[in-house]
Amino acid sequence: MKNHKLLGTLAGIAAAICYGTNPLGALKLYAAGMQTNSVLFYRFGLAWVIITIVMLLRKESFRVTRQEFRVLTGLGLLFIVSSLTLYLSFLYMAAGVASTILFTYPVMTAVIMALFFHERITFSTVLSLLLSGAGVVMLYWSDGVGTLSILGVFLVLASALSYALYIILMNKGNLQMSSFKINFYVLMYCTLGMVVYSLLAGMPLTLPQNTVSWFYVGWLAIVPAIFALVLMVYAAKYVGSTATAILGALEPLTAVLIGLLVFNEPFTTYLAVGIVLILAAVVIIAMVKQNKPTT
Repeated sequence: MKNHKLLGTLAGIAAAICYGTNPLGALKLYAAGMQTNSVLFYRFGLAWVIITIVMLLRKESFRVTRQEFRVLTGLGLLFIVSSLTLYLSFLYMAAGVASTILFTYPVMTAVIMALFFHERITFSTVLSLLLSGAGVVMLYWSDGVGTLSILGVFLVLASALSYALYIILMNKGNLQMSSFKINFYVLMYCTLGMVVYSLLAGMPLTLPQNTVSWFYVGWLAIVPAIFALVLMVYAAKYVGSTATAILGALEPLTAVLIGLLVFNEPFTTYLAVGIVLILAAVVIIAMVKQNKPTT
């Protein structure tokens, strides 16, 4: 059991880091002239093709029961909403700021679990939430941004809520199947969902125009899609919804580090304090979950 919890904790950390690289690929593709619907369509579509090939090589069945299909449908719809609103928010505010605001989802997860699933909110959970929340505030202040777009904030909060519900449903859905099979259906819904969104919005899908753009499409399909989604299944299963959400503190931290290493953003005192607080929150929740039953 302890090995499972350790695996779940490591998977949650890795999933958060992978998901935190979303801005890197998205902003590069936006700069190349691609719109949100096209970026997400090729991200999900390529990831779906890769997952399908993996399942065929594993000779894994695609069959699901009616109950499993309902859960998978819910997961797919929630992930569509979360991804679309997050990527749209990048058009209204800095991606790093959006990534920090997105981190309200652990609080949403903890509150929903307490209200509807009677999960006890322990001192360690509250402490981790406070530390990680303070860390995110430090990251935000280090950005030096002025007035935020109301629409942008609304989009990120919608992304955070749908992501919180996604994590909870993944944990409570009781899906007895491989992570590849789960994400085959999630990515299928996401790909089809972007086709429907493009038609309703009157936005044609455009191909990436060069090798560099295709590289970033591949990056988005493999790292923050396949890797993050597969790892998230293990994290939610072995350490629970709330702990998985708190481990997601590494998402905004990853976004900040990308800014430092890729875009040469300055390293400030606020940034250093924020990183320390977030890492402290992750360490606390990880250590506690090694010795407590999964929720």
